Amino acid sequence: MTLTATASVRPAPSAPAELTLKAKAFAFGTMAVGFFIALLDIQIVSASLKDIGGGLSASPDELSWVQTSYLIAEIVVIPLSGWLSRVMSTRWLFTVSAIGFTATSMLCGWAWDIDSMIAFRALQGFLGGSMIPTAFTAAFFYFTGQQRIVAAAIIGGLSSLAPTLGPTIGGWITDNYSWHWLFFVNLVPGAFIAVAVPIMVKIDKPNLTLLKGADYAGMALMAIFLGTLEYTLEEGPRWDWLGDETIKTTAIIAAVSGPLFLWRSLTFVNPVVDLRALKVRNFGLGSLLSFVTGIGIFATIYLTPIFLARVRGFSAQEIGWAVFSTGCFQLAAIPLYTMLARKVDLRWLMVFGLLCFGFGLWSFTPITHDWGWRELLLPQAFRGFAQQFSVAPIVTLALGSLPPERLKLASGLFNLMRNLGGAIGIAGCGTILNDRTNLHFARIAETLNATNSEAMAALQSLTDRYTTAFAGDDTLGRAAAFKQLWNLTYREALTQTFADAFLLIAVALFAMALLAPFMRTVAPPKAPSADAH
Repeated sequence: MTLTATASVRPAPSAPAELTLKAKAFAFGTMAVGFFIALLDIQIVSASLKDIGGGLSASPDELSWVQTSYLIAEIVVIPLSGWLSRVMSTRWLFTVSAIGFTATSMLCGWAWDIDSMIAFRALQGFLGGSMIPTAFTAAFFYFTGQQRIVAAAIIGGLSSLAPTLGPTIGGWITDNYSWHWLFFVNLVPGAFIAVAVPIMVKIDKPNLTLLKGADYAGMALMAIFLGTLEYTLEEGPRWDWLGDETIKTTAIIAAVSGPLFLWRSLTFVNPVVDLRALKVRNFGLGSLLSFVTGIGIFATIYLTPIFLARVRGFSAQEIGWAVFSTGCFQLAAIPLYTMLARKVDLRWLMVFGLLCFGFGLWSFTPITHDWGWRELLLPQAFRGFAQQFSVAPIVTLALGSLPPERLKLASGLFNLMRNLGGAIGIAGCGTILNDRTNLHFARIAETLNATNSEAMAALQSLTDRYTTAFAGDDTLGRAAAFKQLWNLTYREALTQTFADAFLLIAVALFAMALLAPFMRTVAPPKAPSADAH
């Protein structure tokens, strides 16, 4: 027998219209700070893993879990946040999330070995993840009409800006202070949020009666499915996918628990995630677009630092400054987008953004081994500018299409789709880097034979140079020359592989631009219901 929760009668909270615009902006801005730092911490460690590994005496395989543990925990809690906010209220869920995130940030900075770091990072992701979807829905509660467009532009911009700036900020902090400050930097904003939110954010009331008859089976299935899926996607490229027993096991668990979770969510009266919202055209298409833009945002954040580290040998700070232009151009696009969004159909702004996003990634395809910040400037400028025009209208059209009472549960699903897109995009890029590099290497190596006069001349020149360096030892000189030729071949093969990965993502974004016009324009309600958020 299916149990359902009966909502108790609650006094309605103050309507947003009773607050001044300044009070609403301050409350929303405070939540946006928490939203930003929770997303920032996904990538803030990416350019500094080598330094963290040195400090904790960790191997490269262990270090990957500094990011993976955070992502798995965050991706599990995000879709739960809608139900949790109804139980605890938005104010107290956000406050508890901020306190937990701040405390675990301090523990991460104090980590004494890799095991403690992984445990604290998982807690940090789980406790801080709720700040992400609740900030989205708060934007739609506090603001209507043209103000909502501005709020959506800000929250949409921050959602792609935070992970983009992560490597830059992280690299600068590590090179100028130490990796410990990657986490201690959260303490001041976290403490501010924990104090300000209970005072300023009064949107709804707790409803503890929802604990009775809640879909705990659905929650368990969702956690198992998302956790094993994220692990499979994160670790699969490094461990030959189903060739590894652990990966095979987690993939099977995800394949079984996923359909069970879908069945449970579609048959239970009050599911933990509102999958039925996908029937709404704008929300369904918006979730798909969010998924693909998640691929574009997170995969390019993953690819660019790896290229600069492996091919160019850049340090953490050099990588950070090289990718910094993306964030600058996105910030510059926010006021322009806000102005145009008041006059132009959001669907066409979205098409423009997706096309620019795709063009920005396509312009990476002529990449060569000597590309640095100058060569990356134009492609990253297009990408940063386009992210604002891609993400913000998706947020407005997808979430603005839902009645307020469905917004809480659906916003978690919407944010989950973006993060899932990022996870799948990164996993796909990891696989491309492994497989296509081998393919390009084999093709280049086939041309380096005795019939290639230029290759033979280069090999002889290297042999002569190294033979001289080894005091006339021709055997050592020839071995060193072959090793150098192998390194050069691998570098070129890897560079061509990066071009392949950027091209595939660009094609996906171009395809999404064709779907964008099928969304409908949204006329937002003048005021949300008391239970909206």
